[in-house]
Amino acid sequence: MGLFDRISRVVRANLNDVVSKAEDPEKILEQSIIDMQEDLVQLRQAVAQAIATQKRTQQQYNQAQSEVNNWQSRAQLALSKGDENLAREALVRKKTHADTAGALKQTLDTQNTQVDQLKRNLIALESKISEAKTKKDMLKARVAAAKAQEQLQNTVGRMGTSTAMAAFERMEEKVLQMEARAQAAGELAGNNLESQFALLESGSDVDDELMAMKAQMLAGSSPNQAALPSSSQSSDQPSNSSNKTSTPVDKDLEELRRQMDQL
Repeated sequence: MGLFDRISRVVRANLNDVVSKAEDPEKILEQSIIDMQEDLVQLRQAVAQAIATQKRTQQQYNQAQSEVNNWQSRAQLALSKGDENLAREALVRKKTHADTAGALKQTLDTQNTQVDQLKRNLIALESKISEAKTKKDMLKARVAAAKAQEQLQNTVGRMGTSTAMAAFERMEEKVLQMEARAQAAGELAGNNLESQFALLESGSDVDDELMAMKAQMLAGSSPNQAALPSSSQSSDQPSNSSNKTSTPVDKDLEELRRQMDQL
């Protein structure tokens, strides 16, 4: 392949690409309708001209046929008068007009065929233009819908990366964080309350046990007090005996205090 052929192909490819990108469907459809209407006008003019020519040929044929009949009558008249030369001259004129009429008849038949074909083409073109207009409106509506859909998709795509949408997403994240902190604070408050109640409940058990122990100690100390001697007798005894009786109680109290401190 030669260099010039390659350059020509590259140029034509680039031109085709530029033309394809520059084509607007709506404008192309409108221009197509305009071109078809211009063709329709030209075809109508051609049909009108063909019909006019047909009529003129028809008039010439009728006139030639009339001349044929006229010279036929004149030849018969001259022959009836006994003038054969005049009759022969009339027949010569008749033949000339007859030949002309025959040629005109052939031309007229051809023109009739052409006019009929042109009329059919005109009707077909008018039908195509009407169909093209209807299709043009439909295609324009589809083009408008496609452009609207494309614009909507582009808008949605821009919204996904726009500053406003990013701000909404940041605010949503902050709200979620605030809700999470509030929930955590509520859970912590609930745990503190539960622990306080647990302490109260445990404290009440210890107090109950302490009261029970006191009651047992009081119940156990009453008989001992009844068995003690009177004050007069106790005064006579040495003081070391009173110390010996009070020692176990003191030990129990000390042990109880020690246990309370360990709690």
